[in-house]
Amino acid sequence: MEFQLPPSQEGKMRIVQELVPGKQVTLAHIIASPQPIVYKKLGLDPSVDYSRAAIGILSMSPAEISVIAGDLAVKNADIDLGFIDRFSGTLIFTGTVSAVEEAIRAINTYLIDKLGFTVCEITRT
Repeated sequence: MEFQLPPSQEGKMRIVQELVPGKQVTLAHIIASPQPIVYKKLGLDPSVDYSRAAIGILSMSPAEISVIAGDLAVKNADIDLGFIDRFSGTLIFTGTVSAVEEAIRAINTYLIDKLGFTVCEITRT
């Protein structure tokens, strides 16, 4: 039996998003030496951020923890915040490779030691 969408739904995409409850960092990634187009597509200003040479990206749940992580990042490393989304749990910031790594390590350490989070390995491209 073939499934068909009603005429009013044809051509529309349905996305189902599932959130698994827990206290975790599911992505902690450093993009070293990104091309300027990456900054532009993220809504960052390449003329300001490109000289910093790295982008840090974290994804975490519960989503609100991204606000605390952003605060920890700016207090522990010489980085500039690019984006915090307290609804999706995404945090993006820029800085030198060493500063971005320092910020991610500080965030992970705090979340593990103080809040009992599970964190993933820090990856780099």
